[in-house]
Parts: sequence; C-alpha cells; structure tokens
Amino acid sequence: MSTLIFIGLIVVYGGGVLKFWNGFGRTNFNPTLTNRIGLSLLWPALFITNQSYRRNFRKALKG
Repeated sequence: MSTLIFIGLIVVYGGGVLKFWNGFGRTNFNPTLTNRIGLSLLWPALFITNQSYRRNFRKALKG
C-alpha cells in the first residue's frame, strides 16, 4: 500500500513539473533557464508557502 502511495506522489510531482515547465511563458517570472528549472522542481514547497507563486502556478496550468 505504501508503495502505491509513493508512486502516486511521484506521478503528481512529475505532472506538476511538466505542466509548469510547459506553461512557464504565461507566468510573470523572469524567463531564464535557471529560474525555469528551479521554480519547476520546487513547485510543491513554493505552492504551499508563497501566494504569488500559487497565482503564477495556476496561470501556467491554464491553457
């Protein structure tokens, strides 16, 4: 059962990374490669702690 939960979390994390990476152009962030990589990989922590990031993350997912 714990393996299934772990796999589910990996799928959700990977999906978030891919969706944010593909929609990065719709955000207000500086479009450098380092910003794109860092903000994509750290999305769960930033989504929880930063309201501005949440707004931009939702923008990236739309479309």
